[in-house]
Amino acid sequence: MKIKHIIFMLCVVPLLAFTAVHKYYISVTQVNYIKKQEALQITSRVFVDDLETALRKKYSDTITLTGLNKPEKADSFIETYLRENIILNINTEKSKFIFIGKEYDGDIVRCYLEVPGIKNIKSLSITNTILFNVYSEQQNIVKTKINDQQKSKVLSNSNRKFVLNFN
Repeated sequence: MKIKHIIFMLCVVPLLAFTAVHKYYISVTQVNYIKKQEALQITSRVFVDDLETALRKKYSDTITLTGLNKPEKADSFIETYLRENIILNINTEKSKFIFIGKEYDGDIVRCYLEVPGIKNIKSLSITNTILFNVYSEQQNIVKTKINDQQKSKVLSNSNRKFVLNFN
C-alpha cells in the first residue's frame, strides 16, 4: 500500500509543479536625498519585458528595448512614461525630475532620475503608478533614505501614494 502511495506521489507532484506557475509584477524604486549635492536621486528598477509591454500599449506595439529593433526614441519613450507615472511633491510643491539615463542588468532596466536644487525636505509625496495600466496585480516597492531616515512602502492599484513628513 505504501509503495502505491509513493509511486502516486512521484507521478502526480511533478505535474502539479508545472500548473502552479505564477508571475510576479514588481518594481523597486529607491529615493535618496543627498544633502551635500542638494539633490534627490532616484533609481527605478523594472523588468525589461514588463516595461516593453507598457510602452507598446501606450506608444507603439513594435517597441523593443533591447536588440536590433530598438527605436532611436526608446529613451524618450521611457522618460515620458516615467514622468507620467512617478509624481513627486517636495515640500508640497510638484517637482520635475531630470532623466539621467538607463542601463540594463540582465532582465532588469535601471532608470536614473534626479531632482536638483533641494536645500531641505520637510515633506515628500511619491505617487508611483509604473505598470498599473498593464497589470492589475502590479506592486511598486518604494524605498527612501532621507535625512538619515529609511522608510519603505509597497504601492498598489488601490494605494498609489507614499507620503512622508520630516521634522
